[in-house]
Amino acid sequence: MLLEKKKILIIEDDRRISDNLVKGLSKKGFETDVAFDGHAGLKKAISYSFDLIILDINLPLMNGFDVCFAIREQKPGLPVLMLTAMGEVDDKVEGLDNGADDYIVKPFDFRELFARINALLRRSLHAPVNELKEILRVADLEIHLDKKVAVRSGKIIDLTAREFALLEYLIRNRGRVLSKMDIAENVWDLNFDSGTNIIEVYINYLRKKIDKDYEPKLIHTKSGLGYVLREE
Repeated sequence: MLLEKKKILIIEDDRRISDNLVKGLSKKGFETDVAFDGHAGLKKAISYSFDLIILDINLPLMNGFDVCFAIREQKPGLPVLMLTAMGEVDDKVEGLDNGADDYIVKPFDFRELFARINALLRRSLHAPVNELKEILRVADLEIHLDKKVAVRSGKIIDLTAREFALLEYLIRNRGRVLSKMDIAENVWDLNFDSGTNIIEVYINYLRKKIDKDYEPKLIHTKSGLGYVLREE
């Protein structure tokens, strides 16, 4: 059980779903607020204090992808859990690319939703304060944890929130071969579908951005084992 009440903003235009979320979360001890379109949801998310956002993709006035991106620019540490009726990997990747921390496909089991909410809140709660100004380096690559920026050979590299999280995990475990399950558990929390290639997709994104035009190559594949970041 949570030791203190957390406040969750639900941005969902389907009144039946939003009502069920309010009822279910209230029973679990959460405070809730609701917005029924993207503009109203973004305004509330930016103007008021919330511990987590539950965000639908298909919203009136402003879609969930754009809302998530705008929230992430203003409040980079605020966890966002995206709801979608779409099960395609491309839709999940787009949500994560726009800064979502996790996603769940409708219809969902409320127990799974609650578990994912708690996982996101725990991760947010335990983010080390003394890491806010930390810089991690490997070869000529460095990442600035306070600014969420990657730099290689003096050039700033634009990364999405999920790409940055993956790169940070690789750097913190430099020299260690990481399996897909290692990466899933530490970067995607509970949200890993073993039937998708989403981790390979993101590894390829990173390679194109931080390795393609630079030497030495830093991200290496160990066939049948996973991935490792190191100088060779």
